[in-house]
Amino acid sequence: MVGSRSKVKKAVIVAAGFGTRFLPASKAIPKVMFPVIDKPIIQYVVEDLVESGISDITFVVSPYFPETKKYFEPSVVLNELLMKAGKEEQIEKLKKIENLADFHFVEQKPGGTIGTGAALLPAKEAVADEPFFLSWADEFYLGNPPRAKQSIDVYERFGGMVIGCLRTTDPRDGDRWGFVVGDKVDKNVVRVTQLVEKPGEGKAPSELATMSGQVLLPEVFDYLEEARRGLLPGKELYVNVHGMGKMLADGYPIYGVEFQGCRYFDTGDKLGYLKTLVELGLESEEFGEEFREYLKGLV
Repeated sequence: MVGSRSKVKKAVIVAAGFGTRFLPASKAIPKVMFPVIDKPIIQYVVEDLVESGISDITFVVSPYFPETKKYFEPSVVLNELLMKAGKEEQIEKLKKIENLADFHFVEQKPGGTIGTGAALLPAKEAVADEPFFLSWADEFYLGNPPRAKQSIDVYERFGGMVIGCLRTTDPRDGDRWGFVVGDKVDKNVVRVTQLVEKPGEGKAPSELATMSGQVLLPEVFDYLEEARRGLLPGKELYVNVHGMGKMLADGYPIYGVEFQGCRYFDTGDKLGYLKTLVELGLESEEFGEEFREYLKGLV
């Protein structure tokens, strides 16, 4: 199946984490459901996918947090209350969310193998034998074209798997992200020759850091399952290392695409979340100018 160019219509969003960086708030509310102005983080992720042509989305969720599923499914009680109150506009907004795509939910059982690969494995049956787009749920991008579409376009042109990248020269990012090494095949695309996972501060082998957003072939599940069987106790199972890395070694082509015109919002930690609120708050048509004046008064 190397080089397969079936259309990418499915996506998987990994959203089962406990969000320990946000405790105690994340004890009751999933981190991915934290609001960014008036939408939860995960809705921004979903909208990126839908705008990129994705019509089938599988969420990997925790059995302890049903809130994500409830958000994307119709609420009969709430709709009835809004109808009685004459709030048709709000009802239409809710319906729009519910109809963004065909949504499916699978659970990641706690207590087993950890890591990004372990988080992806529960989606195997939902993906079946099709290529798909993988996204994390605690960060999002705003761009035109959307970052998912940029990745899918590269897949459709070159035929291999695709990993999204952002360019960085900050030596501290060697401790934060993985990196790709490769040969340039287009102005913002490289054919990957090496995937390096978190090489350490100042040790990045290139300027292309690997980010959320991969177009994967379904064979990745076989590689992850095989790797999990041989994993030492306590070790993490990684998509990039045990999935894409092993596939690269077996001859599967992988391309790295440097996202163009995309703004990255890291809502996975408290400072990144706060920066996101401020930046998008300043752009609000409803209260952006008033908020700007408020901030000026503070500083």
